[in-house]
Amino acid sequence: MPGSEAFDLRRFLQSDGRNAGVWIALVALILFGLARYENFGGAYNIVSFLNYNSMFIVISIGMCFVIMTGGIDLSVGSVAAFTSVVAAYLSPYGIEVALPGGVLAGAAFGAINAFCIIAMRIPPFIATLATMLAAKGGALVISGAQTISVDWGSNFTKLGMEKAFNVVPWTIVIVALVAIVLWAVLEHTSLGRTVLAIGGSEDASNLMGLKVNRAKVFVYLISGGCAGLAGVFLASGYGAGQPLEGIGWELSAIAAVVVGGTLLTGGLGSVTATVAGALLLGLVFNILNFENGRGTISLSAYWQMVIRGGFLFVVILLQTRMTASRQKAG
Repeated sequence: MPGSEAFDLRRFLQSDGRNAGVWIALVALILFGLARYENFGGAYNIVSFLNYNSMFIVISIGMCFVIMTGGIDLSVGSVAAFTSVVAAYLSPYGIEVALPGGVLAGAAFGAINAFCIIAMRIPPFIATLATMLAAKGGALVISGAQTISVDWGSNFTKLGMEKAFNVVPWTIVIVALVAIVLWAVLEHTSLGRTVLAIGGSEDASNLMGLKVNRAKVFVYLISGGCAGLAGVFLASGYGAGQPLEGIGWELSAIAAVVVGGTLLTGGLGSVTATVAGALLLGLVFNILNFENGRGTISLSAYWQMVIRGGFLFVVILLQTRMTASRQKAG
């Protein structure tokens, strides 16, 4: 029906005035970069940018689902580090084994999170903090606190180092497929509506007879699986499982989700806007690298944490004020 298609387009572009802003900012930054830097739109920069940020995009998508329920997952960075080591160990068997093996290892941590939160009634912050420490410790134990080189004789490194049809990195192709599938789940299934309903009010969702626990298991499995996929990308793209990586990745994911308009209290969110938020944050750092190259500024990589924290603070402050004003208006 034409009417329903128009409605879907409006939801894609603007959800309560939040989603449009991140897309506008993303387009504005791209235009700024194209106008200011000679090689900004070059193939090398685009491919490198997409390949590197694929890890953060996929983790942010998983985090988005958790936050939409009003939860949080602090374990994703450590889980990515753990699964990068697992994928490196499985790399001699090829991508056919290492890819699903890494994703399943990440989903296993998601299952542990779900069990602790649902069955043991541990708050998500505490439960995922515990699995964050467990995943980080596990990565160091199984790797001996050393990077684990992948098997260069297998096809495993093609995932992170080659392009599909010599155009787009394979990592971005996979992330796009994940985003499309999860967007469809959120927008067009009862499971997606339940995820949003839980964030609005879990008690009301239970009273309505919604399958709350099933939805919560789903979001933590998705978050863990997406973190596992990011770990596979890490090992394949850098040629080694890296147990010391992943520090602060959970904050990057939360920042991308919040910049994309998802409420930290849950009940409202968008997969497409989360992808835009992750790209926006990545683009900011890409532009800063170009400015460093021009000698305009001189910022070390550690400033990325400061900038990411500033982004998160400003957006949460805006969200809080918007929510307060809406409550007063209502």
